[in-house]
Amino acid sequence: MNQRMAKFYYERGSFKVVKMLLLSMIELSLVPVLLGLVLYDQGLGNPVYPKSEQSQGRLIILYDNNSNDYRLKSSWGFSCLIKLEEKTILFDTGGDGGILLYNMRVLNKDPKTIDRVVLSHIHGDHTGGLWSLLEEKPNLKVYIPGSFPQEFEQRVKKYGAEVVRVNTSLEIDRGIYLTEEMENGIKEQFLLIHTSKGMILVTGCAHPGIVEIIEKAKTTTGQDVHMVLGGFHLFSRGKKEIQEIIHSFLDMKVQMVAPCHCTGDLAMAMFKDAYGKNFIKICQNTPQLCWGDEWPPSPLGGEG
Repeated sequence: MNQRMAKFYYERGSFKVVKMLLLSMIELSLVPVLLGLVLYDQGLGNPVYPKSEQSQGRLIILYDNNSNDYRLKSSWGFSCLIKLEEKTILFDTGGDGGILLYNMRVLNKDPKTIDRVVLSHIHGDHTGGLWSLLEEKPNLKVYIPGSFPQEFEQRVKKYGAEVVRVNTSLEIDRGIYLTEEMENGIKEQFLLIHTSKGMILVTGCAHPGIVEIIEKAKTTTGQDVHMVLGGFHLFSRGKKEIQEIIHSFLDMKVQMVAPCHCTGDLAMAMFKDAYGKNFIKICQNTPQLCWGDEWPPSPLGGEG
């Protein structure tokens, strides 16, 4: 309805008609908004993140069962430190707090500089180091999957930490996102780093299936996953199945891979053959990855 029509009805005292027409206009204007919200909830039609929301930072593995640094202690589990411009995030905490803190001291990483902790899933080799960390830095914000037991949350809060249950996709810092948990027997959440070339997907163990996780990340963000880093959980898989998974990676346009932890020696060797120079052999402190103004994420090498 244009202004001339509104004036026509108004001048004739048809206030009721004007009111009805205005309400109709408002309702129609809300349709695109409501439709967008529905699409977003389903992981469809999500906006492309502007450059201002892209992340800049670096990542280093603190805890893994593979190590190229003789100074560090290795044990079954996973933890990586993500250093951003203003915040520092610890993704998983390994299985032993003593080993986690020891490796941090060797690498000159102060636990008190950590702002947030993200736990991928409930298994002890990813959560066991949390308690020692909380003794060093009680006032942390800890992000846990929504399915974590109440007892776990209460224990964290006793240290004075804040607990955030993640029940839907969530931005926790500029360009850093958590997915809602997925399930295939074991519930798990994942971390996405938005960069100029696409997403870096960080996984703990990938229990729900590494291919399914990538598909979920692509659907949620509307962008390609440029790099996948972390545990792929393929140590018990055979050559044929691993080859099919690699083909899926390539079909989904994953450009770089950095498998570790529970990926398994056979799978790591096969990914290396398939990806060549775009395979990054990542383990404790070697290499560090940085991203931001330049791409691809550049290996910095270990710290002295």
